[in-house]
Amino acid sequence: MKEMKNKRIYLTGFMGSGKSTIGPILANVLGWDFFDLDKLIETELNDSVNNIFETRGEIFFRQKENELLKKTTTTENLVLALGGGTLTTQENLEIIKKTGTSVYLKSSPEEIFRRLKFKVDRPLLKSESGMPLTTYETKAKISELLKKREQTYLQSDIIYQIDTMSVGKTVDDLVKLLKRKFHE
Repeated sequence: MKEMKNKRIYLTGFMGSGKSTIGPILANVLGWDFFDLDKLIETELNDSVNNIFETRGEIFFRQKENELLKKTTTTENLVLALGGGTLTTQENLEIIKKTGTSVYLKSSPEEIFRRLKFKVDRPLLKSESGMPLTTYETKAKISELLKKREQTYLQSDIIYQIDTMSVGKTVDDLVKLLKRKFHE
């Protein structure tokens, strides 16, 4: 198998798309390390993503996200689960394109809602006052954010539709797709 570009795989996709679930299993199959960018931020700041958004704001969070993304580019044999909004900045997108292979775990708004409807730790799915959104508001917010981010996600090296796939099937398929990608 041809060497993987810089030996780094970035999993991207909307919140709830399975990056943090699939990532460690994919890394294990490849014999690589796994990191979750949101967890790295939480560890660095000793705080939850939710609380960071509430107390320091999204701009601060995105700056810290960029800083830690840059730090990961020195680690080889790494699968990194990106936050759902990591690719919202051009600089992050360029870093990812230059330093690894990106995989978009694509999911429909309906499936995302099904996965997130009982989650209370997603700061972008709360009202400005911090209260949970109604079902209608949550669905509208998911559709709005996904529409904004989709064009960036679609710039990934591999796009994989995950809606009806089991975790095991997804990992098996991704390993095959990655091997094929690196034989090109």
